[in-house]
Amino acid sequence: MKRFVLAFLVLAGSLSAAAQPGEENHLWAPDSSFCAYNLGGDLYLRNSSGAVLRLTTDGSDVILNGYASWVYFEEIFGRPSDYRSFWWSPDSKKIAFYRYDDSRVPMFPIYSPFGQDGTLRRTHYPKAGEPNPPVKIGIVDLSKAHFRKGTLRAGDIVWADFDPEEDQYFGIPFWGADSKTFFVGREPRIQNTYDLFAVSAADGSRRAIYHETYKTWLDWPEDMLFSEEGLYMVRAFETGWEQIYFLSYDGVRFERLTDGSNWKTRLLRRNPSNGDIYFTSQRDSRVRSCLYRLSPDGTVKAVTPKEYNVDRAEVSEDCSSVKALLSNCRTPRFTWDNGRFELPAEPDSLALPQIIELSAEDGQTMYGSIIYPKDFDPGKVYPVHIEIYGGPGTQYVVDRWRAPQQWWSENGIIHLVADVRSSGHTGRAGTDLVYKNLTASPIRDFCRWATWLRGKAYVGQIGVEGFSFGGTNTALLLLDHSDLFRCGIAGGGVYDWMLYDTHYTERFMSTPADNPEGYADKVTGHVKNYPGDCSSMLRLTHGTGDDNVHFQSTLQLVDELQKEGKQFELMIYPDGMHGYRGAQGRHSWESDKLFWLKYLKNQ
Repeated sequence: MKRFVLAFLVLAGSLSAAAQPGEENHLWAPDSSFCAYNLGGDLYLRNSSGAVLRLTTDGSDVILNGYASWVYFEEIFGRPSDYRSFWWSPDSKKIAFYRYDDSRVPMFPIYSPFGQDGTLRRTHYPKAGEPNPPVKIGIVDLSKAHFRKGTLRAGDIVWADFDPEEDQYFGIPFWGADSKTFFVGREPRIQNTYDLFAVSAADGSRRAIYHETYKTWLDWPEDMLFSEEGLYMVRAFETGWEQIYFLSYDGVRFERLTDGSNWKTRLLRRNPSNGDIYFTSQRDSRVRSCLYRLSPDGTVKAVTPKEYNVDRAEVSEDCSSVKALLSNCRTPRFTWDNGRFELPAEPDSLALPQIIELSAEDGQTMYGSIIYPKDFDPGKVYPVHIEIYGGPGTQYVVDRWRAPQQWWSENGIIHLVADVRSSGHTGRAGTDLVYKNLTASPIRDFCRWATWLRGKAYVGQIGVEGFSFGGTNTALLLLDHSDLFRCGIAGGGVYDWMLYDTHYTERFMSTPADNPEGYADKVTGHVKNYPGDCSSMLRLTHGTGDDNVHFQSTLQLVDELQKEGKQFELMIYPDGMHGYRGAQGRHSWESDKLFWLKYLKNQ
């Protein structure tokens, strides 16, 4: 290490200390010795004095070192990653990164209308059935690296022993506690198999330590905890629920440590002194997460009060301090500090939600959150607004504080947030229902909610609203079930699964080649079922700059509606992204209110 540090200091005088335009994703090593960042498709380092070292040199608009290709950014790492695709080792001496080759990934153009000639933004976006980017995994050991004029010698990058030409995905990786091993999960394109590899940081060799298969799809581990003997992770293949498992580093020992109906389980910390594991999970409630402690003898005890949802939890490194932010739908957030808390008063000036349950056709329980007008009289008739999503494993109904929107109550409208079986409340028994047909099961469940409401003497007309996957379902409900739904607003929806990205779509639908019938069932193919005579009304909204669900999807649905002579409404947001912000967000809300007053209340 001394040789490298000396060489670096010599270079420091000749290398620029100033940040360059276009630098992104600055991330300091744990010991603050270096800051890594992205620039122009390459990966760089800068020390505290400003001296710069370049780790890669082949970056371009299609070769991305440490900067995620779009499908990884959106579907595997998530938008909070901001495209960052590099990770420091715990000892700060090594950095691992993914290298993506987008040269074969189709380019999707997104047009902006602003400026005299407009502009075109190009994204390498693989749609269902199209090529994904090949990925290589590189590791740089800074204690052994050689630099010439601030640039790393190419031979000093250790490449993990994977074939980048295989049709595969790599998940979020994890460094082992000793900084010698890099743990990488891999799935094939159809995502029904998960393999975990231990990759040597020294030479890139890999050891398979875990293999798992499932009948539908497998989700990625979101976190891992490490001990001297092995690692801990959450999997949901054995009991239909998420359980915590221990896996020895040699892959020989694999033990399930929990049972019960755990869901949305996140690992937080392992106590280094006694082996206790702290985690959050929906274990005692289907709509609330609690903080738990798992002891080595298998005992699981709740740490925070079960009647409140854990919105956020922090456990100190030695586990001596445990803090959490708690709430439920009728109690605003408050801090729980090692068992000490002051409970806020329930707001009595607001119309607050109630958690309700409804049995689906197969007996599974679906959950809703309902707000009645403050002066609710069951002898009167009220319109109902239903907010939906319906995407697999995504719960909208959670018993936590969300400042309730009072406009509905103030205008005499019942407001219901409705989940379905595939939302995740019932584990894999519910989520698996959407395999190879993403909308059939949710549509049946939303119709069941509407039918239940129709059975209430105080329920009048019903409107439905959803965005993204919720927009997809909203459009289908208006097209096929106008007898139940008077009106609806579908925002940013996917109306043909061939138009959405590979990783998300094929996880649930398999590939177009393997499931042609599923892909053939397009929302656009249901247009003929829509009355289109103003007896019901569908409003479509979309941002033209949406890089997630492309505006193309709404345009194709609009085209079909026009060809069939169907009446509908359309609201376009120029350059708007997947979700409307600022002035567009305010406009969307105000225009939507007018829509609901017109079609729900006939005003």
